[in-house]
Amino acid sequence: MDIISVVLIIAGLCLFETITSIDNAIINAEVLSTMSERAKRWFLTWGLLFAVFAVRGLLPWLIVWLSSPSLGPVGAFTATFSSDPLVLAAIAQSAPILLMGGGTFLLFLFFHWLFLEDKHFGLPGEKFLASKGVWFFAVVGVILAALVWMSLGYNTMVAFGAVMGSTVFFIVHGFRQNAEQAEQTMLHTDMTDLSKVFYLEVIDATFSIDGVVGAFAFTMAVPLIIIGNGLGALVVRELTIRNVATIRKYLYLKNGAMYSIFFLGIIMILDSFGNHIPFWVSPLITFGIVGFFLVKSLREI
Repeated sequence: MDIISVVLIIAGLCLFETITSIDNAIINAEVLSTMSERAKRWFLTWGLLFAVFAVRGLLPWLIVWLSSPSLGPVGAFTATFSSDPLVLAAIAQSAPILLMGGGTFLLFLFFHWLFLEDKHFGLPGEKFLASKGVWFFAVVGVILAALVWMSLGYNTMVAFGAVMGSTVFFIVHGFRQNAEQAEQTMLHTDMTDLSKVFYLEVIDATFSIDGVVGAFAFTMAVPLIIIGNGLGALVVRELTIRNVATIRKYLYLKNGAMYSIFFLGIIMILDSFGNHIPFWVSPLITFGIVGFFLVKSLREI
């Protein structure tokens, strides 16, 4: 992998992590406004270390390790940079399962946003689909059935990956709903600063899962994922410190994040069936979609 490839992948990962964490930055800023200066500094320094190393560092490594237990912890971290034939074989065998699970998770995430979440309508048809929210469960049910059916004829473990992806989505969705309720509790009750910091770290962990899962559409190299997502976490913390009201003016950035998630999910699923997509496709799609919605936001402003 040459330096241009590495830079492109890291830049794409950083942008993707940033746009998928905008909601997280807004929640952090709202809660921090109710905390003391000392607690704010603690969260923005030590909390950052936790967000980068404990969450965005350990989670991708853990995912690769669980999908390929034979690699061991060290092998899972360095696998994609290894020339050992046994390591390469283990990665080749487990990668489709991981990619299918991640792709299913991202597709479910996109359709949940499209059908059920509040949004600024950026494209034709979004308002109509938002009025048909009850169809979300039918759509994702059909998608899961189709993916499992196609996977069974290809590799039964890939079919299991699709089921795991849907399972993780509903587990994370439950935690995220609880986190949103916790935000309201923190804003309207007299909780201690320590409790608020703890809740903010939990909320950050739930929001980081989208970026970590989507990162595997860019690369299977855990070190690059850690660097790219870590830089994105730094940007999110910077947005938290600065005036979040400015970020809210860009009405369609969330749309850009969700459409990026949709296309990255498609790429991961195609890759899981052996259709190897060039490494540069994911970064270029992300830059293109986010750029489109950024221009749309600027025109709105």
